[in-house]
Formats: sequence, C-alpha cells, structure tokens
Amino acid sequence: MRAIFLDKDGTLVDDLPYNAEPRRITLCSGAGAALRLLARFDYRIFIISNQDGIAHGYFGEDAMGCIERRLADLLFREQLMLDGFYYCPHHPAGTVAPYAVACTCRKPMPGMLQRAAREHGIDLRASWMVGDILHDVEAGNRAGCRTLLIDKGNETEWQLGPHRVPTRIATDLYAAAVMIVRHDEDRR
Repeated sequence: MRAIFLDKDGTLVDDLPYNAEPRRITLCSGAGAALRLLARFDYRIFIISNQDGIAHGYFGEDAMGCIERRLADLLFREQLMLDGFYYCPHHPAGTVAPYAVACTCRKPMPGMLQRAAREHGIDLRASWMVGDILHDVEAGNRAGCRTLLIDKGNETEWQLGPHRVPTRIATDLYAAAVMIVRHDEDRR
C-alpha cells in the first residue's frame, strides 16, 4: 500500500492555530481535487499531525475524535475516504503533566508514520509525507518516505540539515499532487 501522509494545519486545512472547533475547519483551496488525483493513482490518505494544544491545556484529547470526524466528513464530501488519522498530543514544554514529555511521535520524529505503516501495511519508500514546514519533511525523510514541502510561508526557521531537504517543493496541495504523480510516472 502507498500512502500520502498529510500534515493537517496549513497543508490540508486552513491554518487556525490551536483550533479544536470542528465547524471552523475548512479544506485548503484545491485540496479535494488534489487528493482525488492522488486517489486515482492508488494512494491512501493519512493525516499526521502534531496537536500540542493538548499538552498546553488549550483543549482536551477528547476533541480529537470530533476533529477526525469533521475531516472524514469534509473528505467524504469530496468523494474521498480518510484512511487514517494520527496525532501527537505531546510537547516537552507542555503544562498538562501526562502530555508534557519528549516522545518519538512528535514531528520531526517519525513515530506517527512508522505506526501508520505497521498498522496498515504501508510501504514507506513508496509513500510521501506532505507538509508546510521542515519538521514535516524531516519526519517523512526519517521514516524513509519521499517528501514534499508546500511553501506557503509557514516555515519560519529554515534550519536545514541532512533530514530537512524535501524531495520536491510546491506552492499548494494541488501542485504537490501533480508533482507526485509526475515523479512516479518518471520512475516507471
């Protein structure tokens, strides 16, 4: 199985920092068309998201079920299926004791992608991690995926390193989908 691992905020949905209100979650422009294109090429759709608002006490972990249902509904309206939703509630500087820890699931670590691969039989080398910051790229590269950075101006640090160089860079999710399809066709 091949997967498209998507960062949630700023990549798949419009970025509203620490938003846990499902009604305020909207797909980025062109996201539906982009994911339909990728689905035609047998990619499965997984969301991989840091949700440290839980560790900081901005919302409870119970909010994540509502968010997952909203995302699944938005994709269903686009004639798509969400194959998996993975989130990391941790942050080492958090204020909620059980979540105020360092972990291997928080991007840029690859734990969420590795877990999804184990649980769903995903071939990481045939999959892509798509995100709007270099932490997303690093997590994908560490997991063994190809990576695509959507450069919307959300990356503010630009700290490059051996795991922080994307396979491709695009301006939006639709352009990213076209690049992924072309990349795969070129390799055949």
